[in-house]
Amino acid sequence: MKNLTRRSFVKGMAATSVVAMGSVNLNAGILNQQSSKINSISDEVEVLSGKIFNLNIGKNIVNLTGNPAIATTINNSLSGPTLRWREGDEITIHVTNHLKEDTSIHWHGIILPPHMDGVPGISFDGIKPGSTFTYKFKVVQSGTYWYHSHSGFQEQTGVYGAIVIEPKSPNPYKYDRDYVVNLSDWSDEKPEKVYRKLKLKADYYNLKQRTVSDYVDDIKEKGFFGAFSSRKMWNEMSMTDRDLSDVTGATYTYLMNGKNPNSNWKAIFKANEKVLLRFVNCSAMTFFDVRIPGLKMTVVASDGNNIQPVSVDEFRIGVAETYDVIVEPKEKQAYSIFAQSLERSGYAVGSLTYDKNIEAKVPSMDEAQALTHSDMGMDMSNMDMEGMDMSSMNMNDAISNNKEDKQVAMAGMKMSKKMDMSGMNMPKKMDMAGMDMSTKMPMSKMDMSQKMDMTGMDMSGMHSSKKMNMSDTKKTAMNMSMNNKSKIIPITKLEEDSGPQSTMRVASPQYRLDDPGVGLRNNGRRVLTYADLKSLTPTTHDAYPDREIILRLTGNMERYMWSINGIAYEDAKPLEFKYGERLRVTYINDTMMNHPMHLHGMWSDLETGDDNYLPKKHTIIVQPGSKISFRVNVDAMGSWAFHCHLLYHMGGMFRKVRVS
Repeated sequence: MKNLTRRSFVKGMAATSVVAMGSVNLNAGILNQQSSKINSISDEVEVLSGKIFNLNIGKNIVNLTGNPAIATTINNSLSGPTLRWREGDEITIHVTNHLKEDTSIHWHGIILPPHMDGVPGISFDGIKPGSTFTYKFKVVQSGTYWYHSHSGFQEQTGVYGAIVIEPKSPNPYKYDRDYVVNLSDWSDEKPEKVYRKLKLKADYYNLKQRTVSDYVDDIKEKGFFGAFSSRKMWNEMSMTDRDLSDVTGATYTYLMNGKNPNSNWKAIFKANEKVLLRFVNCSAMTFFDVRIPGLKMTVVASDGNNIQPVSVDEFRIGVAETYDVIVEPKEKQAYSIFAQSLERSGYAVGSLTYDKNIEAKVPSMDEAQALTHSDMGMDMSNMDMEGMDMSSMNMNDAISNNKEDKQVAMAGMKMSKKMDMSGMNMPKKMDMAGMDMSTKMPMSKMDMSQKMDMTGMDMSGMHSSKKMNMSDTKKTAMNMSMNNKSKIIPITKLEEDSGPQSTMRVASPQYRLDDPGVGLRNNGRRVLTYADLKSLTPTTHDAYPDREIILRLTGNMERYMWSINGIAYEDAKPLEFKYGERLRVTYINDTMMNHPMHLHGMWSDLETGDDNYLPKKHTIIVQPGSKISFRVNVDAMGSWAFHCHLLYHMGGMFRKVRVS
């Protein structure tokens, strides 16, 4: 098995265990960590249905790695019970806190009144030790969702579960049986300790750092100066191109429905059945790349909302997202449900099988891919510029005057296709060292007698993760710009966008909706992208946005500080939304991390370039060095949370939204 460390092997050999208080020899250290009554834990995820529910949050001992550890659980279950509701019903949920600290439950993606949303400090005071809080609201939607604690780090220690809401009207697709597939990450370390290590050294859990041999390989590929310039660029940002995930398999064991890889959770099918798999990413910090080797997956819903079916081999599910897929397994064959972490440090796995005693063979993990210039918003290496007339382009107009932008080098940039630059107005002093123009590039009419300095050159609107077909504007940044120009939308500046906690700034962020992301590019499989998501219900006549706000996702990796517009939550004013308005929100990711952004209380209509079928989502992944936009009908009065859903980012990359 590829990339399997000794520690991962030991983890894999340890089966998921159910441990009662008196059945294991716990050392004093673990006992001292515990401040509440410890119970035994259920082996299977409980399923509850109806209109009235009772949830009890307490402490349990679990053994997922070969060592006992303390989990915070719901109804003695890890993950918590799956709740099955019906659209149109009024639901009552009594949540009792058996801990010695406050707790809470947030109903992720559920449209409800703000005082039922479950976010302490925003919409209610939390649930005090020994007390019961009753949530009551009408269910106005259907699909696959989830719930989790919004108190401290309890989500990391086990307070989460799935929600399945049956629709009033039948779904537009048929299936014979369905399963919830909860994906999560578990660490025996207390989350406070994990966070402290990240604050001391942001790459503490990154065990795949670059080596001398990697640099030698770079020199072979790019030449000495190209490799040196590339390294210099990353060093100036205090990052490496392998900073893919903050927390990895160095401490995490990845779970599927609460079971570790050795336990291999199973979903049973019969011949000729269609099986609906409801994938929910309940993890604290992990993006999973999901595939079922040997089976096509038809994606029929995203974040609880039905979409036009898309057939894929693989999809990436970010933290807090949900995807529903239909598969049609063949008779008497077992299939691996394989979810590898983005940085390829481990995986969660189960079997789709005809016999509970038969498991599928586990595939090898893919090799980890490094971040590229594309992930800094400045790559053109895959852009097909053949036949593109640039004779009237004034390069002086494309050069950024931003001093910070000029720090971004263009070394290693390739323009290897037939790029006719004859007659092109170039500024003086253009330094093109390190720029590969070695193939079929007519330059006979171009005056190269002056140095060409392309440092800080703004190439916005000229990137695509695939070879760009200039006639296909639905999936490109160019189309997004054209849509924006069809009506003038005033931009509201809510606060300064270069606060003290921002140490990076992307020169040319791009819409990359058809880019599956680092680790999934050019892997030979059909991978789902946001450009594939189209709602079933037409949105052609939806109101156009009244105004736009731009939020930069910012950070300081050296100090492990996360923020929006360079301002941490504790120093920020609330975002003011106007009740009844149609708003566009544009994210610009100035960091090299993926951020799953979640707006509570209202749907986010993702701008995919096709205004006719905007998909509704509750969580939107913002790729490194990119930008992405959504529209929202501001139809929910009150105060709401708005944040990155990576647990250790949430403290700073968070805003309170006030709708009035």
